Amino acid sequence: MNLRLNFSLLSLVLATLLAMPITSSAGIILSIGIAPPPLPVYDQPLCPGDGYIWTPGYWAYDDNDGYFWVPATWVEAPEPGFLWTPGYWGWVDSVYVFHEGYWGPRVGFYGGIDYGFGYAGVGYAGGYWNNGAFFYNRSVNNVGNVTNVYNKTVVVNNINVNRVSYNGGEGGVTARATQEEEGAAHERHVPPTTAQTSHVQAARTNRQLFESQNHGKPAIAATPKPAEFTGRNVVAAKAAAPSYKPATARSASRAPENQTAARPNTPVHASDISPIRPAAPNTGKPQLDQNYRKQQNSLNAKQDQERLKLQKTQEQDHQRLAQRKVDEPTKQQLEQKHQQQTQQLQQKHTGEQQRLQEKQRPASRTESKPPPKEKN
Repeated sequence: MNLRLNFSLLSLVLATLLAMPITSSAGIILSIGIAPPPLPVYDQPLCPGDGYIWTPGYWAYDDNDGYFWVPATWVEAPEPGFLWTPGYWGWVDSVYVFHEGYWGPRVGFYGGIDYGFGYAGVGYAGGYWNNGAFFYNRSVNNVGNVTNVYNKTVVVNNINVNRVSYNGGEGGVTARATQEEEGAAHERHVPPTTAQTSHVQAARTNRQLFESQNHGKPAIAATPKPAEFTGRNVVAAKAAAPSYKPATARSASRAPENQTAARPNTPVHASDISPIRPAAPNTGKPQLDQNYRKQQNSLNAKQDQERLKLQKTQEQDHQRLAQRKVDEPTKQQLEQKHQQQTQQLQQKHTGEQQRLQEKQRPASRTESKPPPKEKN
């Protein structure tokens, strides 16, 4: 399974939802019937230098061997001004679904999970960008060799004593996305960097990071740089969370009525769709990269027009229905029709983005190959 996720396929996953694991062909969107383990207790390694942003560790899932820990690490931002919105697990229709993290100008919703080190459940208090430079808050970061630092106490109102790692469901965090967080999800953002993708792949091949081996206390809890799993700066977990239980004791059960999923199960209207904004490949060839960006921007614009057109049509349907004062069954039929239209459009857009990325990816690899050596 390719663990890279370029964009959300939540609607596709939910369309075929089962209690057994479901893996999208594009990457880490999974739905499973076992709650992820709580977050282990660990320290933060020293920041390697300016421009690195802290990305919390989390539990990922492997179809064959269950949960494995993806160590927290310092990552270079893909561009100045971008912040990291961590991924999170959420309870949806009696299973746990993973929402992948992304880079963007603002921090969006990450399930209200208290990941620590500035990620207290809402926003990021670990630093900020100013004129292309990142300023680090020393009260929550382990920094000693960076240029711009400051001190600001971070107050956590709801301390995550049990170190719960998922939103909704039985025992999960009950936070909901604010309007500002929803807005951040609709802004331009990019998926995890190549370094982050390699980091996850390296974690998946390391047996000691699997819960079945470490029982919630991974030997590699945090690293100074992605995929750097050896060396004196690698940090081991101090302990498993106090609330840790083995996987057999964490099977999915019915969620309490007041702990429903933090997100809609599936998009019902075009206005519910989050635009797909994958980053164009960076080949190091200016002309080629410019062509790729033009192709990506052209597709984005076309999909925006289609989404807005459907949104307008659906709003007109609602207006006509309100004027006619129809009964409830008729309203439900219209909503079902809208949901079908919306999911078809989202699936169409997902496929178009996938095909464009597949088309560009081989070319970018070809362009980056070194010239063949001359034969003697």
